[in-house]
Amino acid sequence: MVDQKTHQQAELTPHGTVCARCGAVAEGAPPTWTCSVENGERRYFCDRCARDNIRAIEGRLDSSWW
Repeated sequence: MVDQKTHQQAELTPHGTVCARCGAVAEGAPPTWTCSVENGERRYFCDRCARDNIRAIEGRLDSSWW
């Protein structure tokens, strides 16, 4: 069974998508941003934060580790 929390848009706000790392805000859900599911919650990361931490992301490390 899939945890239903992973299907929620946890970081989407009425003002846009918020980067869980630096707090950058983008309108809507930018296709170039990275989405990670950590502890059953979706977290979005802007282009810059994703590029700066790509090895940790690909290694499936939670953002608290990077």
